[in-house]
Amino acid sequence: MRNTFIEELVSFARIDSKIALVVGDLGYSVVEPFAREFPERFINVGVAEQNMIGMAAGMASEGYHVFAYSIANFSTFRCAEQIRNDVAYHNLPVTVVSVGGGLAYGNLGYSHHAVQDYAVMRTFPNMLIAAPGDPMEVRACLRYLVNNRGPSYLRLGKAGEPNYHAEPPKISPGQWSLVRGASGKNAFLSTGACLQIAFEWANQPEYHDYDIYSMPLWSINSKIIQSDIIRQKTHVITIEDHLLDGGFGSWLLEACSFDLTVMCRISIKALSPIVCGTVGSQSTLNKFGGITYPKL
Repeated sequence: MRNTFIEELVSFARIDSKIALVVGDLGYSVVEPFAREFPERFINVGVAEQNMIGMAAGMASEGYHVFAYSIANFSTFRCAEQIRNDVAYHNLPVTVVSVGGGLAYGNLGYSHHAVQDYAVMRTFPNMLIAAPGDPMEVRACLRYLVNNRGPSYLRLGKAGEPNYHAEPPKISPGQWSLVRGASGKNAFLSTGACLQIAFEWANQPEYHDYDIYSMPLWSINSKIIQSDIIRQKTHVITIEDHLLDGGFGSWLLEACSFDLTVMCRISIKALSPIVCGTVGSQSTLNKFGGITYPKL
């Protein structure tokens, strides 16, 4: 996803001279194509992520759409106050780009887990969550963000994610994007890189009649349409590499909280808090946290 992000960003930057990229002294072997072609719009702020967001907000106030890029835990938790005060409250076109959401950097220690980031970011005013499930959805998200500027949080997988779409899908906030199936009554609904895990579950015999959907864009404003979609389903299972509290499944339950007949159709697969103090590979921690199929 990282390389796809840079490829797409470079293509937009060739058209729009107000697209800029700032990084917190990382991303090398990924960000160089942008830095080489647009050195005047590429800034390495050093190991100073809070300053990175402040600088991005200042540039955005002068007409730039700034992409602030770092590993997920650094660009969110370390910068929460700056994102809230400088970006979200002022409704500025800054896209906070987090690489390695969930447990992608789990082998570096639990300080690098990003399993509470949805909970933090989705509470900020004007904030749009962009969590693509494959490289094609990365392209779709970039195209939407560039054409609908505002505060946004782009959560990318680390590397090696397979393509499930043949081309970038048409997406909008709150829209369920059908990835596989025939729009039946049962569904797996994922956001972000958990699309791959949704396929692991749906490939099991007991879930043979479950379609697979992805929701790469969601926000507080797109809650309103969810209950009408779920009312057409018998059972919906959400999957996320995030803790249950404040995550994607919780967001969906909140969207349907006025109608208990709809809420009861939703089941959530989210990470157990046990992963918060645990170190291991992404696949090991996802299994330990309870979101992968038990037989895998």
